[in-house]
Amino acid sequence: MNTVDDARDFLMSRRAKISPEMAGLAVSGHRRVAGLRRGEVAMLAGVSPEYYSKIERGNLAGGF
Repeated sequence: MNTVDDARDFLMSRRAKISPEMAGLAVSGHRRVAGLRRGEVAMLAGVSPEYYSKIERGNLAGGF
């Protein structure tokens, strides 16, 4: 593995382990994933969903 793979795997595994209820979010309807959605993580982190997605995909340089 490399740094990009490690970062992606870390973020995805942590996102999967936290339920919306644990994060204090309301749940409505059917969810395809057990953990938080990318957009929910972005909202909680105070960043845009696009920015969080870039980081999770391995763009560790970031940038808005």
